[in-house]
Amino acid sequence: MAINPYNRKPLKVLAALAATTLALYGLLFAVTTWGTAQWSPKLGLDLDGGTQLVLKPVLAGASKPTNEQLTQARDIIVQRVDANGVAGAEVTTRNGEDIVVSVPGKSLDKTIEDSIRKSSQMRFRPVLAQSAGTNQPVPTGTSTGTATGTATGTATGTATGTATGTATGTATGTAPKATGSATTAGSGLPGAFVKSTTEPTPSGTATTTPSGTATTSSAKPTDSSDLAWITDDVSKAFEALDCSVPGVTDTIVDDPKKPLVTCSDDGATKYVLGPVVVDGTQIKDAAAGYRPLSNGQPSSTVEISLTFKSEGTKAYGEASRRMVSLESPRNEMAATLDSRVIVAPYFEAAILDGRASITGSFTIQEARDLASQLKFGALPLSFTLQTRDQISPTLGSEQLQMGLVAGIIGFILVFGYSLAQYRALGLVTVLSIVIASLLTYVAIALLGWSHNFRLDMAGVTGLIVAIGVTADSFIVYFERIRDEVREGRPLRAAVDTGWRRARRTILAADGVNFLAAFVLYLLASSNVRGFAFTLGLTTLIDLLIVVMFTHPLVALLASTKFFGGGHRWSGLDPERLGAKAQKPRYAGRGRVAMPTTARTASDGSAL
Repeated sequence: MAINPYNRKPLKVLAALAATTLALYGLLFAVTTWGTAQWSPKLGLDLDGGTQLVLKPVLAGASKPTNEQLTQARDIIVQRVDANGVAGAEVTTRNGEDIVVSVPGKSLDKTIEDSIRKSSQMRFRPVLAQSAGTNQPVPTGTSTGTATGTATGTATGTATGTATGTATGTATGTAPKATGSATTAGSGLPGAFVKSTTEPTPSGTATTTPSGTATTSSAKPTDSSDLAWITDDVSKAFEALDCSVPGVTDTIVDDPKKPLVTCSDDGATKYVLGPVVVDGTQIKDAAAGYRPLSNGQPSSTVEISLTFKSEGTKAYGEASRRMVSLESPRNEMAATLDSRVIVAPYFEAAILDGRASITGSFTIQEARDLASQLKFGALPLSFTLQTRDQISPTLGSEQLQMGLVAGIIGFILVFGYSLAQYRALGLVTVLSIVIASLLTYVAIALLGWSHNFRLDMAGVTGLIVAIGVTADSFIVYFERIRDEVREGRPLRAAVDTGWRRARRTILAADGVNFLAAFVLYLLASSNVRGFAFTLGLTTLIDLLIVVMFTHPLVALLASTKFFGGGHRWSGLDPERLGAKAQKPRYAGRGRVAMPTTARTASDGSAL
């Protein structure tokens, strides 16, 4: 049996919707069977519980964080949590000292935890000295000297790094030789650390350069690269530091105005660094990618390109101009992240354009995560994890069940109203809501897998509100059709004309709903964003359903005898609607349309 030409387009549209629905459920089946997804949507903190982290700030001395610092830290942590695709997380301050981060889910991914905990304080400090990160056993020392009791000792350190900005290359050098009294060879300390154990004499000097310039720990530093920053306390801390010990740098207090004794990111090298030259707050932009070769093609080296603000550009340029002529390792600028050296390149030329490049032993994804954190800004404080606990849901499954019951009640009310107002045509409303529910369910389940979206109680509320939004679109369409029938148009013409007029109204209404949801999502946080997201999602699905299901289905029903013939229970009975007396009317192109009562098509539909 040949298909009615009038029905071909609606059938194609319905087939496309069916194929889309099957494809989405097929994808959910695949990622559930062979991936990490689950059939049911992920639930939020208030419905499923989660993990709570209490972060305590690490400050110098007995000082306490200010409210401004805590508020800034909280805002940055919120941005990082949102950037990791964690929905429904809560970040609050407690007692004016701690920050409490509550993340939904039974387990917290290590990457997400690190992005929350780490301050991501990117700082640039000049290298004063460096040595192997692991303390070696001290061999038996031998002293040599003259009758005055002087001894000679030497120390060797290696400085390596990849150049930043316009300077590229690798440098290896030997730490300067130092001379003092009663020192022991093989101590593992750089020459700058060798101190006199007797009263110094005018001739007792410590040489740090071939020219024999005198440098003592009691001198006042003139700049951030001055070896006078290395005091006895710094020397002892450097000697005691063993980078092979896990967490050895977690308790370091990173004061930007003082020297820093720390380790490299891989623990292979330990450093003494001068005060901060450029702080992370001076980073204007950060982007990750592969370092280009001379021919413009990308290499396999992952780099993070930094652009400094005007003040940072000036400070970095002055430091590079001063350090480029110094001996190794004092010509190296260490980039520290959370008090650990990620790279310490040396200068071959002064960098005055405010652009730097950081390379290290990280992957492209790690570089992108780091660039994202640097772009959001470093936390104004360093935090240590005080407690980590599993928390129970604040509402629980009972509240979720009550929310679902509320949704069912709303659906029943809409169903009853549709049948009372539109009779059999109301079944189209019910079917449309069912199809919209199926698409919403699979969309939320897939978003939970791909973007870690979690459905909280506010999101459930948005879904319930969506029932009314969806029904509103159908009411607008059906009333337009009825208006056309009242004007005396046959049902097929009424369906087409009514759709053209209702479409503008539906698009305007859904556009306003989506715009409101979008603005609310941008301005709100935590649970309110869950409501805004589900409202926006269901608004888009409503638009999809009314275009690809409701209108094509009504167009098909218009060709049936029951609806096209105006049955009294169809909801489109001309007499019940008070249609005007039908008269012959001009239909265009020299045609005249006769009243529908005059003749009827073979399939029972009005012509």
